Amino acid sequence: MGTIVVSVVLIVIVACIIRKLVMDKKKGKSGCGCGCAECEMNCHKPTDAARR
Repeated sequence: MGTIVVSVVLIVIVACIIRKLVMDKKKGKSGCGCGCAECEMNCHKPTDAARR
């Protein structure tokens, strides 16, 4: 019985996390957790070739 309860709780938590990720994606939020202006990574910045 305990295994079933723990499994259900974990499934609910994972479903909530997935739902939040989908909602953030629809709102256009980045997955990295920082603003693009302060981003040290080049994952969101256009390259020189894309600007031309």
